[in-house]
Amino acid sequence: MTDHSAHAAHGDEHLAAHDDHHNDPASIAKELKVYWLVFGGLAVLTGITVGLCYGFDLPVHTAIIVALIVALLKGFLVAGFFMHLLNEKKLIFSILGITVFFFAVLLWGPWHHVYSLMK
Repeated sequence: MTDHSAHAAHGDEHLAAHDDHHNDPASIAKELKVYWLVFGGLAVLTGITVGLCYGFDLPVHTAIIVALIVALLKGFLVAGFFMHLLNEKKLIFSILGITVFFFAVLLWGPWHHVYSLMK
């Protein structure tokens, strides 16, 4: 057996061990529990959003702030768990941070222009 073949066989063993870890029933049950908890959290937060719209008599500015906080929480749950961003490496977070920064700049530009015209 050549060095390359031995390395490939070792890689296959490592891959098989890695797959077995993620495919065992206990690991799958744990993942499903996390997904069901996230689903429940999303359902509760959606109920809060609907309740804010119809059930509470909040001032408009307060309702918008609370609705945006709820939307941020829902976005965190979806991005963090369903898109697996909580398990990703620093590079992914760096790219995400840069994206958020430039998105904020793009939102700030028109707002600042309109605000300065109103003065």
